[in-house]
Amino acid sequence: MSDTKTIHLTVNGQYRRHEVRPRQHLVDFLREELDLTGSHLGCEHGVCGACTVKLDGAIVRGCLVLAVQADGKSVQTIEGLSESGAMRDLQQAFLNRNALQCGYCTSGMLMAASELIDTQPDASREQVRQWISGNYCRCTGYQAIVDAICDVLADRRDAGVRDDKGVAA
Repeated sequence: MSDTKTIHLTVNGQYRRHEVRPRQHLVDFLREELDLTGSHLGCEHGVCGACTVKLDGAIVRGCLVLAVQADGKSVQTIEGLSESGAMRDLQQAFLNRNALQCGYCTSGMLMAASELIDTQPDASREQVRQWISGNYCRCTGYQAIVDAICDVLADRRDAGVRDDKGVAA
């Protein structure tokens, strides 16, 4: 009986084949084996959201998913989303609104916010608060984070109602 299992997965668009320990968590695999350290370990109980990544397009807690469960799937980390430019406006809004301080929760917050913006582009301020309620931040008090997310939602809505010459319809 082997103490490792071979997994095949795509991480940030790159195919990977790795040997993993059967009980190794996905976030540990990403951090230790692939040196993708943007996702953080916080509570290790799925409560804080610091380890949030996307698995087959949906956000999950990397501390609750085993690496072997990602076999055959696609994983996207904060590094992948950042490098793709998909959340550049969200990152800038966090910076503009001072929505990050120590930075520990920021990658998980950005991952959650990005999914909200993609899936609920008309989200209200209350829906934003509800959506990110599963991500802990001990520094900001959340107001600046909610403001930043709402700024991006409004900017993207405004951009969507403009015609091809950039004039509001």
